[in-house]
Amino acid sequence: MARPYHPGPKQFVFAVGDGNDQQVSVSDPQEAYVAFSAFFGNRDSDTYTIEDEPASQSLVLMPAQGVIARIETADQPRSEYLQVGGANRYLPSTMLFFENGYAGLDHFGQWFSDLADLDASPETRGATRAATITTEVAAIEEVARIWADSGIVDPSDQYYVFFDSHDVDDDRAERAELLKLIEFLGIERVDTPAEASDGEVWVRTDPRLDVEFERWS
Repeated sequence: MARPYHPGPKQFVFAVGDGNDQQVSVSDPQEAYVAFSAFFGNRDSDTYTIEDEPASQSLVLMPAQGVIARIETADQPRSEYLQVGGANRYLPSTMLFFENGYAGLDHFGQWFSDLADLDASPETRGATRAATITTEVAAIEEVARIWADSGIVDPSDQYYVFFDSHDVDDDRAERAELLKLIEFLGIERVDTPAEASDGEVWVRTDPRLDVEFERWS
């Protein structure tokens, strides 16, 4: 059961730019998600906006461009953009926003402050994202996020496997970022076994990752 908003109820505005905005008053994130799912499903638009006016935050879904934007206009205005890999990513992002606002999406994927960065190749995007991470703590957390999405521990308990069973054409931006980060952290990458999928990345286990991965598993 979703934790109720406190104080509640909470108000959101849903919009698609046609002037027929819908304002909802909801008691918890699940109720907000159900309301927006109905709003989303009943319209065919290039852009869908969820606005949390009291918090000065918005989430913008742009299916026509394959992009999600998160915006904060309070004390230090900022906006970030994420390229979406599939249509099934839009609604999950809204639940995170309803639960924890802008910060709730921190670990949803590779966010960029410049929309133009999304026009670069996946490999360039991954390297650009990795370059913004300059501390060991942040790097370990980001590696854990990538692993949690599609990683496993090898049965020998000697290796972590990223992008388990994925092809080399999958996850190109995430793979490029990961390779930069494991180099930054000094984590040893090993040869992928012959029977493994060609998109997998294998590294030796590391005590720093053990602790963080436990939090994400």
